[in-house]
Amino acid sequence: MPLFKSLSILCCVLSFVTATHAADEIKAVQLYSQNELLDLINRNEHLSRVVLDDCQLVQDIQARAEVLKIPSYQFLWGDMLAWGVCVDAEPERGINFMHQAAEQGLSAGLEQLGRYYSQGKLVQQDKERAVVFLREASVLGDLKAQIQLAELFIEGYGSPYDYEDAYHWLYNAITADKSTHRKIARCMQSLEKLMHPKAVRKAKRPLNS
Repeated sequence: MPLFKSLSILCCVLSFVTATHAADEIKAVQLYSQNELLDLINRNEHLSRVVLDDCQLVQDIQARAEVLKIPSYQFLWGDMLAWGVCVDAEPERGINFMHQAAEQGLSAGLEQLGRYYSQGKLVQQDKERAVVFLREASVLGDLKAQIQLAELFIEGYGSPYDYEDAYHWLYNAITADKSTHRKIARCMQSLEKLMHPKAVRKAKRPLNS
């Protein structure tokens, strides 16, 4: 076989391998869409997904959190820093980015901060402060926050003036999870004992009415 023909074939093979490798890399580092990331966050699978992607997206995630200030990425970056996922653990910076996401109205950020303050996880336990975050997330329709908020009310935290709202949200909650359904029922029963019957009747109105 002539030398130039062999070289030509070799170049074609190398070009194919390079193109295939490049295509694989592009596929491997494809960023999450906004809806995809929010879905991962709501299922609490965002950190495991970053690990499954071999930590290849760290710089892109950081840029979208720190430069573009996208709330969902601020939350993801904050969680990564808080728990040392694909980066060195920096809990203080992590919580700061969660606050930034919450300040922009990300319900997942509000719910997680409320949960952390309620449990004393990474931060000093402050259940009254937890109520503030959980109430904001509840207004945005976050069911996990609504349940936790009701539980704090039942424990004696927060304002009795908010019981009606909490009952209203839970009364209109929809879930196919039996465990969550039972928890909602228990919370409603406990709230009823703290509320005036008239307030309970008023709380049983349709959502957004």
